[in-house]
Amino acid sequence: MATPTLDPSSVNLLLPVLPLRDVSLFPEASLAVTVSRPGLLKAVDVAARTGRRLLALAQRDPAVVTPTARDLHPLGTIAEVSEDVAQEDGSRKIELDGLRRGRVLTLLGTDAFVAEVEALDEGDPGDEWGAAVEALARYLHTHADLRAFLDRQRRSKEPMAWVNLACQHLPITSTARQKLLDSDAASRCLKIGRGLDALVRKEKGD
Repeated sequence: MATPTLDPSSVNLLLPVLPLRDVSLFPEASLAVTVSRPGLLKAVDVAARTGRRLLALAQRDPAVVTPTARDLHPLGTIAEVSEDVAQEDGSRKIELDGLRRGRVLTLLGTDAFVAEVEALDEGDPGDEWGAAVEALARYLHTHADLRAFLDRQRRSKEPMAWVNLACQHLPITSTARQKLLDSDAASRCLKIGRGLDALVRKEKGD
């Protein structure tokens, strides 16, 4: 199945917003979430009627039950809803495929949000991705289960897909994860490479 793409000529988009608790979605990565809050269900319904795309934004505080605009980070990921399954309890299990980072220009709504979104370029990772992938390989060498999981999650053969999956799934704080998402490709590679090496040293007790 081909990886979904976003037309690079689309600069500003009008998209429903899906707030995420304690997690961020990265481009070229996937995320399965169960949606039950009324506002979130509305966002999924709007996406279903308007091209199956939405903007996934992480909450600043995952403990907030009903987030306001101020509770959401302004930069997230434009995603395609690749799966939407109704559950017996009225919730929905959805699968999101990250397409491209997006920055909120205008956010409207109270319970359910709609945003005017600027689609952002990732930029050229240059030589930084090589060091990041090497650091990831060193970390995964001692974490076979995580490696198998990332192999199953990977939707693209591009090296940056590995980097983005690492950013999304490695054991780091939600604040650190959002800072990685805020960064362009080169900066993200540099930061995650350093972070992975630090994790290896910590686990070895160095």
